[in-house]
Amino acid sequence: MLVTGNAVLVGAMWIRHGGLDQVTSAGGTATALGQVTALFGTFFALLELVLLSRAPWLDHTVGTDRLVGWHRWVGFATVLLISAHLVFTTLGWAATAGRGAIEEFGSLLMNEPYVLMATVGFVMFVAVGFSSMRWVRQRLSYETWYGIHLYAYVGIALAFLHALFVGNDFLADPVATAYWLALYAFTFGLLLVFRLGGPIVLNLRHRLVVAHVVTEAAGVVSVYISGRDLDALRVRAGQFFQWRFLTGGGWWRAHPYSLSAGPDGRYLRITIKGQGVDSHLAQQLHPGIRVLAEGPYGAFTADRLTRQSSLFIAGGIGITPLRAMLDELPSDHGDVVLIYRASSWHDVAFRGELDAMAGQRRVRVIYLVGHRGDPHLQGEPLSPESISRLVPDVGMRDVFVSGSEGFLSYVNRSLRALGLRGDQVHVERFAF
Repeated sequence: MLVTGNAVLVGAMWIRHGGLDQVTSAGGTATALGQVTALFGTFFALLELVLLSRAPWLDHTVGTDRLVGWHRWVGFATVLLISAHLVFTTLGWAATAGRGAIEEFGSLLMNEPYVLMATVGFVMFVAVGFSSMRWVRQRLSYETWYGIHLYAYVGIALAFLHALFVGNDFLADPVATAYWLALYAFTFGLLLVFRLGGPIVLNLRHRLVVAHVVTEAAGVVSVYISGRDLDALRVRAGQFFQWRFLTGGGWWRAHPYSLSAGPDGRYLRITIKGQGVDSHLAQQLHPGIRVLAEGPYGAFTADRLTRQSSLFIAGGIGITPLRAMLDELPSDHGDVVLIYRASSWHDVAFRGELDAMAGQRRVRVIYLVGHRGDPHLQGEPLSPESISRLVPDVGMRDVFVSGSEGFLSYVNRSLRALGLRGDQVHVERFAF
């Protein structure tokens, strides 16, 4: 409702400032469209930042996975709106001046103040949007994707300066000017408080360091992190932090890793698979290395439980938050089934821990190990038929799923085919 109300207000201000009055000719119509797309493009760009500001009231209520999904689509909408602003404004001014569109665009770049600055910001937005397209994202390393996304902040700053000195809302109406300045202040205030201030306080208080590193599987290590007063850290099993290890290059890049064991007041354990440049470097961590953390984030916790029994489905390294949640399930929680999908036994982490849990409490662990088509898997792994065969009462359970984008999509289709409702299924996506 808050987002819708602000969007209506943005449109109403455009009308109040004569947006519709310009729709009297082709050039005027194009100019009017250029103005309204600029306003909504700016609003959506700020909304993008709010969605991933890590404000606790957003993150813990909505859930990081859902916020990331919204952020992605709002980002695409932002790029489209800003692109439309550029095209419509150029066409409108060209029609008014009696020039061709290319000639007019060159004139705007050379003669109009802050247009070149805004164009540079637009290029940055396009780069960020392009890198977020699924088929592009799958071909980029996390390190490259992360670096490109930092340009979004620069693009928004340049767009702000362009709007401040050129936009009609800033120039002609003090009330509209105050509104937009308040939106910028609110957005960047959230970022300063929760993306900068919160982590500074956390790290000054807890002084995190690597305690020791344990190999869990091929290319998979668990990092035990110690610090001061960890029992006072408000974190739940299933949540994650953004981590930076202060060693070597790339320390400035934050990586999201979930806890892989319930917090016990002595250690925070994360488990890392060597997939990218930085995660390979994590295999070489040693005791004493300083650690910076931001968080905790996410709502993928036992608080989501609404039924007496549950089903956990893990794909590969997606086992980590589910393994942690097993430590924190309520004592009166009923039957738990864990389905662990991996391509080979070398990729199975925590097998000893999981088998011990299966022997000590009401946890049934089902390993689905091997490639599709292997005879021992008895058909397509995690198809609706396979899930219903392994867990006949799946429809009566809460279901927690964690893994890669493709894994989640496949499992979600199977669960929908089995008739499970959206509020029954909780996901943690390992592809930020």
